[in-house]
Amino acid sequence: MVFAHDTEASLAAAVELANSADDPDTMTTVADLDSFYERHGYTGTHRRTREELEAVRGLRGRLRALLTAERDDAVRMVNAMLADAQAVPQLVRHGDLDWHIHAVAPDTPLAEWIVVETAMAMVDVIRSDEMSRLGICADDDCEGIVLDLSRNRSKRFCSVACGNRNAVAAYRARRTQE
Repeated sequence: MVFAHDTEASLAAAVELANSADDPDTMTTVADLDSFYERHGYTGTHRRTREELEAVRGLRGRLRALLTAERDDAVRMVNAMLADAQAVPQLVRHGDLDWHIHAVAPDTPLAEWIVVETAMAMVDVIRSDEMSRLGICADDDCEGIVLDLSRNRSKRFCSVACGNRNAVAAYRARRTQE
């Protein structure tokens, strides 16, 4: 594990949310948001409304900018996000999770919860000088964000689909050279 569990979980959720704006858009219905909420283990308020969906969808560009920023720019963004939310980090334990950090009240709107959790995760990334763990997919036709939590920093593609597409292309290129 590169980072604490809650940091890795928040980063994975932020990357998925930012990448959901890529074609095809995978965050278009309240059901999509419900699935995202459950998949990433959020515990705060979830109103299951179209307005909430639109607020969360509205975060995608801001998260993409943060996750792909240079380190010093990311610091400014994180500080602004935390200040805007008046975040107060506290250790909490609930469900099957041991002590971890929440920085907003349980009744905070989901979109704000996502911003703050992402900002808190980025604090760990920035402090440990691990910005290289975030990048853009190596597929020439993809702009997806890659979160590389591998020990040897070898993850290059945002999804299995992009990795497979490139492996097949490389195989075909080798075959035509024979």
